[in-house]
Amino acid sequence: MAYNYEYPRPAVTADCVVMTNEPLPKVLLIQRGADPFKGAWAFPGGFMNMDETTEQCAIRELEEETGLKVASVHQIGAYSKVDRDPRGRTITVAYLAIIDTPQDVIGKDDAAKAEWFPITELPAFAFDHTDIMKDAVKLFAIKYNNE
Repeated sequence: MAYNYEYPRPAVTADCVVMTNEPLPKVLLIQRGADPFKGAWAFPGGFMNMDETTEQCAIRELEEETGLKVASVHQIGAYSKVDRDPRGRTITVAYLAIIDTPQDVIGKDDAAKAEWFPITELPAFAFDHTDIMKDAVKLFAIKYNNE
């Protein structure tokens, strides 16, 4: 029998920021195919299944939405602004994956498109992904940049 919790619970999502380890890094974004923010650019991500970790969710959503497979990701942080998702109370855990060069990607599942953008030419983001991008760049520069 399932436990009935008397307090409201938020939904949990995971997002995956993929950056290339190049002199001018590129970032993988998807164009949302559905509301909220239909047509806007975001990181590949989505709702966590009950039988997976947020890390597994980020890796799964990345592959489902872009066709890109990665073996490992590094946690950027958790994002929990009360109004970050118009669908309801949602907390996301964002992850960073670093690959050498851009790989072929295609918008799949609920992503209309998947494209690589130079880090200096990023479009406006959906949700609070501007905040996530700022933190991803810091993590990339501090821990994972080979320069």
